[in-house]
Amino acid sequence: MKAKKIVIGAVSAAMLSLSVCSIAPVFAAGETVQISVASAEAKAGETFSVDVSLSNIPSSGIQCCDFAIKYDSSLITINSVKEGALANTAAVKDDPSAAMLSIFDKSIDNDNGNVTLVWSTSLEDSSYWMNGDGVFCTLTGTVSKDAPDGTVPLEIVPTSRDTFTGSNIPNDVISVGYFNKKEVIRYSVETKNGAVNIGNGGGSGGTDTVKWGDADESGDVSINDAVLIMQSIANPDKYKLSAQGKLNADVVDNGGGVTNSDALAIQYVESQTITEKDFPMTSVQLDELSSD
Repeated sequence: MKAKKIVIGAVSAAMLSLSVCSIAPVFAAGETVQISVASAEAKAGETFSVDVSLSNIPSSGIQCCDFAIKYDSSLITINSVKEGALANTAAVKDDPSAAMLSIFDKSIDNDNGNVTLVWSTSLEDSSYWMNGDGVFCTLTGTVSKDAPDGTVPLEIVPTSRDTFTGSNIPNDVISVGYFNKKEVIRYSVETKNGAVNIGNGGGSGGTDTVKWGDADESGDVSINDAVLIMQSIANPDKYKLSAQGKLNADVVDNGGGVTNSDALAIQYVESQTITEKDFPMTSVQLDELSSD
């Protein structure tokens, strides 16, 4: 049954795959879709859930997308994948091909640490496509009972399959785009990986409980933390974050490392737009704050 779903997913993904199209795809100039995986914290034996989100979707929308999430299956197990609001368009009930091929298709392979995610519709009316930003799906899993404290990356990768049946050519493309008659239009893709942080501090080498946003470890979250983050990025030789400081500072897309996005999010705490309780947050949530 699992193998069958993978084949179905590959057929769906083939709608946008460069290697199976007789016509080379056209890349939409200046249009880049961002795929982000959130982060979660859980102790050994506990369950967790993380959202997979799409943002910066162009006004033309997404008719098809095809990618996977890679993880260490010796440390975590993915139990279920639930489609998010973004993926639940009217195509689910109105696309006649949905009876044979799921609009939202997924396959969990815990043997190899891989979740395949595919969304596609045969409907040409873009009102049925994915539009706007939001949660594409939610992964729910369990941390192994004997897993040590540490960070398990959730990495966005191309779907593991042949470009088409019998080609023996591995797919190496994350496909996001649509068809315009016979022309394949593909968006550029940026990815932000997530993580499952196991135990207190996610394997930071004996550090204490995280205090989100407290980059300078002063005990308070203030503009000073945002300034230190930006200084540490601009001049890492002079301004350094401790191991605990890095852990505290990584408030946006936790597990992906400290960036200027973390500094921006902390400034929203300073302006009382949000509170520390809103951390950690995804880059999609940060973008929503910036657009308000």
